[in-house]
Amino acid sequence: MIRILKALKWREWLYAALSVGFIVLQVWLDLTMPDYMSSITTLAVSGSEAAMADIWRDGGLMLACALGSALSSVVVGFFAARIAAALAFRLRAQVFDRVESFSMEEINRFSTASLITRTTNDITQVQMVVSMGLQVVIKAPILAVWAVVKITSTNWQWSVVTAAAVVLMVALMLFILLAVIPKFRRVQKLTDNLNAVTRENLTGVRVVRAYNAEDYQEKKFGRANEALTKTQLFTSRAMAILAPVMTMLMSGLTLAIYWIGAYLIDALPTGAERSALFGQMAAFSGYAMQVVAAFMMLAIIFIILPRAMVSVRRIDEVLSTEPTILDGTLTALPAGSPVGTVEFRHVSFCYPDASSDVLHDISFKAERGQTVAFIGSTGSGKSTVVNLIPRFYDATEGEVLVDGVNVKEYTLSALHDRIGYVSQRAVMFSGTVESNVAYGEKEGLTFTEDKVKEAVRIAQGAEFVEAKEDGYQSYVSQGGTNFSGGQKQRLSIARAVCRDPEIIIFDDSFSALDYKTDKLLRQALKHELAGVTSVIVAQRIGTIREADRIIVLEEGRVVGDGTHDALMESCAVYREIAYSQLSEEELKGGDRA
Repeated sequence: MIRILKALKWREWLYAALSVGFIVLQVWLDLTMPDYMSSITTLAVSGSEAAMADIWRDGGLMLACALGSALSSVVVGFFAARIAAALAFRLRAQVFDRVESFSMEEINRFSTASLITRTTNDITQVQMVVSMGLQVVIKAPILAVWAVVKITSTNWQWSVVTAAAVVLMVALMLFILLAVIPKFRRVQKLTDNLNAVTRENLTGVRVVRAYNAEDYQEKKFGRANEALTKTQLFTSRAMAILAPVMTMLMSGLTLAIYWIGAYLIDALPTGAERSALFGQMAAFSGYAMQVVAAFMMLAIIFIILPRAMVSVRRIDEVLSTEPTILDGTLTALPAGSPVGTVEFRHVSFCYPDASSDVLHDISFKAERGQTVAFIGSTGSGKSTVVNLIPRFYDATEGEVLVDGVNVKEYTLSALHDRIGYVSQRAVMFSGTVESNVAYGEKEGLTFTEDKVKEAVRIAQGAEFVEAKEDGYQSYVSQGGTNFSGGQKQRLSIARAVCRDPEIIIFDDSFSALDYKTDKLLRQALKHELAGVTSVIVAQRIGTIREADRIIVLEEGRVVGDGTHDALMESCAVYREIAYSQLSEEELKGGDRA
């Protein structure tokens, strides 16, 4: 919790100090009212007409105390809301920034659904407990101690009854909390699971409908929802017991005070003594209610505190997780360094918690302007190889060099400025065509409208973009659902081209294109990006057959390396892939149009 509170600035700490001052004022006013009640009661019992002026005076002062207490409560609530909102604002920013710095290893460790829950639901829990905490946690002890001091000077019988009520209340709260805290931990995990199921259903809605799997998904969601509901019902019912028990204790305490007071008053010999004790009884009843109210406030905090502490730990897990991919120091290349080269030197890679390496001793070098392609069966490690170049993961063994420098020596921004990356899954962001193509930042580069149009033209997307009513300002929905798969791939390629990269990575980025568009796109890239090094992962022979170098992977190992013609002669794996896609005539005759 201390780490979380460090997010507060001096202004919030000033608000907190002012809140404490107004809380003390509020408590003083609340505890002054029973004194006036005692005086009014004594004067009323006396029956003197001359006492009416004093009753009106004390009544007015009592009303002023009540009004002052209410105003103080409003001020404290205002400051508490400002502090809690500011804390939540900064925590969300810190969690988001930390997640942005995570490598794929950390993101996979937490899961996307869990990170979403931690950024929203967990921070909301912390915001609520801070907002209520300033009003209740600070006020309750001050009120309890002050009220106890007030009642210690009165009859011991009343004090004993009040103490017994407080002991019963505390025992009940501890019993309930011990039963509920483990369930609160489970609630957050079940919320993660519910979010994961919901997100999975929404992102895969087309597949769900295509396979008539709505009933299956409903049952799957129902199980997750039922588990969460049952756990929340348990915690809610346990906490709901507190309210009626507290009310019963308060009513029983009031009854006990007046019952004991009746015996004490009856035992006194004179009317004046009885009137004074009657007034003390009225004041003590007010003080006792304040003591009980203080512990009820603590009970409210204990209701929300366990869940909030679980949320605090979950947020702290994100904030305290250090990224495994750390920034280097190099921002500019030394004079005379090669530009646009990619080299792997005996690279091996093992995924976190995996039992064996995915890549084994990979070595190759792509010179500036060359096209190097990777092909192989599913799971052979093609995408893993290219993911090591922009440091989505770091090599377990060996070195990955860009422009002759180990990628670990670059700052991540300097490394990514050299690379254009087209992912295996075409990712579109909500906005416009132009905002998606001119996405991101690059030092020294301005994304003009003409540059965007040129990139889209090279990527063979000008025809369908300009056919839209709003052209390059056409709306793109979240995930690009209003574009086809091939259109999204071409826009993703245009986004990479627009950055003027030294190296461009295509991670199976032509799979949704027809053969004609694939061929036209590769020709345009070869002509327009003559000095750019291309690293291509592909499944189709037609996409890579003209590459300067083709590397064939099998179970993470290089089993073939050379041009298309050379591999057709020397590599059985490549030859098998080629004949599974194209006939002998097509292989001899060139690209399939």
